[in-house]
Amino acid sequence: MTTTVAKVVLAPGERQVLEGLADGSMLAALALRLTIREGTAAGYLKLAKRKLYGVSETAAALAVAYATNAVDRPKLLDPELLYLPREQRDLVPLIAREMTAAQMATALKRQADIVRRDGRELLANLQARNRAHTITRAWQHQILTADQVIEWLR
Repeated sequence: MTTTVAKVVLAPGERQVLEGLADGSMLAALALRLTIREGTAAGYLKLAKRKLYGVSETAAALAVAYATNAVDRPKLLDPELLYLPREQRDLVPLIAREMTAAQMATALKRQADIVRRDGRELLANLQARNRAHTITRAWQHQILTADQVIEWLR
């Protein structure tokens, strides 16, 4: 059963910046690509995060933006094309919820250094450049879903 949340509407600049960061780009490179100042891009990102339920990290902002259709969702890939061990798969929703490695370790009852290692391997297996790109890649492989994110928002 899908529970709905309030529709989030982003301004064009906010949307462009968030979508630009979804591919793992750094803010400075994205600003250059959009021909805007890095400070302007940072301002758009800050406004978008505020609208997206007040999240503080870009990865969480993307998860909420995808779940609420505030930005276009990435093209889905066949989930069978990727095998992720459970230890890595368990990290995805926690990354989307803005948890640090130490917080993830506590939540999963694992050692922090093991969680960090699993996080590095997760990025490698998803071919992700950073945490925000991890959310996009996890969404594409259907490891993270709108229902999961909406559940956290309630």
